[in-house]
Amino acid sequence: MSHLGNSGYEIHEFYQGESGVDVEDLTQSRHAAFVAEPLVKTWFKIGCLSFGGAAAQIALLHREFVEERRLIDERSFLHALNLCMLLPGPEAQQLATYLGWRFSGVRGGLLAGILFVLPGALVMLGLSVLYVYLGTHPSVVSLFFGLKCAVLSLIIHAVMRIAKRAFTNKISFLFAFLAFLAMALTKIPFPILILTAALLAYYINPIWPSLFGVRETSSHSLEPINWIALSRRSLLWLVIWFSPLIVIALSLGVEHRLFDIGLFFAKLASLSFGGAYALLAWLAQTAVETKSWLSSFEMADGLGLAETTPGPTILVTQFVGFLAAYRAADPLSPLFAAMLGSLLTLWMTFAPSFLFIFAGAPLFERIKANHRLAASLQAITAIVVGVIAWVGLWFALHLFFSAVTTYETGFVRIPLVSWASFQLEAVLLSAFAALMFFLLRWPLWAVLMITIFAGWGLGYMDLI
Repeated sequence: MSHLGNSGYEIHEFYQGESGVDVEDLTQSRHAAFVAEPLVKTWFKIGCLSFGGAAAQIALLHREFVEERRLIDERSFLHALNLCMLLPGPEAQQLATYLGWRFSGVRGGLLAGILFVLPGALVMLGLSVLYVYLGTHPSVVSLFFGLKCAVLSLIIHAVMRIAKRAFTNKISFLFAFLAFLAMALTKIPFPILILTAALLAYYINPIWPSLFGVRETSSHSLEPINWIALSRRSLLWLVIWFSPLIVIALSLGVEHRLFDIGLFFAKLASLSFGGAYALLAWLAQTAVETKSWLSSFEMADGLGLAETTPGPTILVTQFVGFLAAYRAADPLSPLFAAMLGSLLTLWMTFAPSFLFIFAGAPLFERIKANHRLAASLQAITAIVVGVIAWVGLWFALHLFFSAVTTYETGFVRIPLVSWASFQLEAVLLSAFAALMFFLLRWPLWAVLMITIFAGWGLGYMDLI
């Protein structure tokens, strides 16, 4: 599988699933020959080079630890990836955390998970500061214009990638289509869609097993779970996860914007199936439309920034937390509050990964062995396809039209555009980016750089 290190286009084979693979109990796997310290430089290097979204990041981990270092075999790597994909949150960072845990225990998992995110988080923090102070400069606006035209292709690619593993049963298309309509035309929150789909699949599957293509598998060979130890680990990591919120509540009060930010991103981290593009729909619903923390154009800019930095694309949440805290800082200074908001968002978004890996690994096999839970996960994946498709449409509307409004009545919400605000240059540049990305298959960094400078050139010629 050497092709995995070459391009994000073939990484979808990882997402096809190897659910039939039997490997040793994950709770017992360790690599005795290695400890955490010798791998610190390796994890930091991976964190600095992990551009291109989850597919490219997984390929990078595969090349480093399967092909080159041979610290883990192929089927164990694929098995671990499949398990991480059952979880909400960034699967690439969770996979890195799992690999660090497998090689060096909890200490190695902490180092791997933190260093995988740290370089990109530092870059995003710096870019957020520059955006606040320079984001309205005409040259900067032109650069972001080109960046957003390239990001649209990445959203389309995300829909295609996830659809390949989601549309494996009769009802997946229907679930995805209904999710798309619900996000586009109603005010139904993203978590409600996820929970409704999961419950429907859970209760329908025993009656109609072929509908979701999931049947009961044997779980007799699985090791028994130490529920006392599992409860202790879960409680410990829950306390660690929510400790910043407790500090904020005691020092600034539960009405402060920082507490609101932390609580919202804790909820989002718990239900962020499908990666950054899926949660963008919930971000747009809440941060833009409900809470008015930032505008739809700023949200698009944040996604563009996240695509240009190393680390998970979910770092777009850090940008949102920065702007939200900056605009409601009292009694803190705006910049200090913004930095706290950025760090708080990082914590609430990524800390659950350690909870899931360190405390939840013994449960993964049982989830896959239970046909009703497996059907629920299939339904959730189908919902995610529809949600990301809506994100693509939402993004395109705000990119191709400078004036987008919403007609609302009751639970109905219909996006409306002003044809007088149509931006032909955005359509042409987006098409050019898609040509480079899908047909010519140029590297992501090349597509981003070319479209960024093309946008700057259009701005220089006063065409945008």
